[in-house]
Amino acid sequence: MRGRDVRLLQRRLAALKYYPGRVDGRFGSDTLEAVWAFQATQGLHARNAVSFAMQRALASPRPPKVLVPHGGRLRVEVSLKDQVLVLYRRNRVALVSHVSTAGGYYFCSPNGCGNAITPTGDFTTLSFMPGRVRVPLGEMYNIGTLYAIHGDTDVPRHPASHGCVRIPMHIAAFFHSLVPTPGTPVYIRG
Repeated sequence: MRGRDVRLLQRRLAALKYYPGRVDGRFGSDTLEAVWAFQATQGLHARNAVSFAMQRALASPRPPKVLVPHGGRLRVEVSLKDQVLVLYRRNRVALVSHVSTAGGYYFCSPNGCGNAITPTGDFTTLSFMPGRVRVPLGEMYNIGTLYAIHGDTDVPRHPASHGCVRIPMHIAAFFHSLVPTPGTPVYIRG
């Protein structure tokens, strides 16, 4: 799809901090991932299109559910249940992104075998490694935090990683500039 309606959708999602990529009137993967994030935070059925229910929610959206009310003015919250990351700056939503966390499957790598789990808990950012970085389980882009939040070209609607929090590449390109390292709180909840 493309055209005026898509451009209006992109502008609305951007105004609500769901980054749809460039506002160009094309319903591409960046816009689709912003739609998924919006649908998740609004409790809507995940679809690859904008339903009438989503149109109503766009007119009168509710903010993403706060996972840690007193987590700090600057923080990252990741909901494993909703597969959504919310960045708060000055205690206001600055960015909402679709994510894909651990798939729960059993895997083996050159360093051993284990279950794909994204741990819940309270963490802080430790470091940032720019660009493509080769790690034992593959290649990651713009890695940050203890349990890596990193860009990936494969960020499906369902949990699929080995344990990291995958974010779309177009968001990974600037996410690190919004999250000071070290020391930003990162809260991961089930």
